Amino acid sequence: MKQYKRTTALKVALILLSFTAAAAISAQDKNVLFFGDSITAGYGLDPEDAFPAIIQQKIDSLGLSYRVTNAGLSGETSAGGLRRVDWVLQQHVDIFVLELGGNDGLRGIDPSSTKENLQGIIDKVNQRYPEAKIILTGMEAPPNMGQSYTEEFKSIFGELANENDVIYLPFILEGVAGDPELNLPDGIHPTEEGHKILARNVWEVLEPVL
Repeated sequence: MKQYKRTTALKVALILLSFTAAAAISAQDKNVLFFGDSITAGYGLDPEDAFPAIIQQKIDSLGLSYRVTNAGLSGETSAGGLRRVDWVLQQHVDIFVLELGGNDGLRGIDPSSTKENLQGIIDKVNQRYPEAKIILTGMEAPPNMGQSYTEEFKSIFGELANENDVIYLPFILEGVAGDPELNLPDGIHPTEEGHKILARNVWEVLEPVL
């Protein structure tokens, strides 16, 4: 329990540090906020090896005036994200990358509930920053949940993208999921090399927006 509290405190401290850094950024810079779970947070890796940090390196190499904020939180569900997003939106957002739902799929949560929560997050972003661009990344449930569940779960992301006219990346783990060489021993979280592929996947839809 003590170890859990220390780990949670560290996660919160890292997020607060990222927000403090973002606040110090020049007003000329725009903010790309990655809002997600352990995939975004870079579970098991150093923060600089997670795909949002790789995206920042790419942005810097091109001399673009954007700064990345990593608001990933390991273990986050869509419901948790809906509760947390108001606090995250206290900083200005120009591009909001929404990567949530994976933990819902692992837990067998009703896809309609996941869709409702993700819609709530999209609504809050639109209300607070109507000019912000939203990128939605799709996720898939593990096959052991059954074909009916996995198909319904997968479909909600495309539906949300169409209904809200947001930019859509169908599967953020494309080219990584299921490959033991690109995932940690748990078979779920990408390795450092896996995150490089995730960064390329995200960059394909992010670059035209920058």
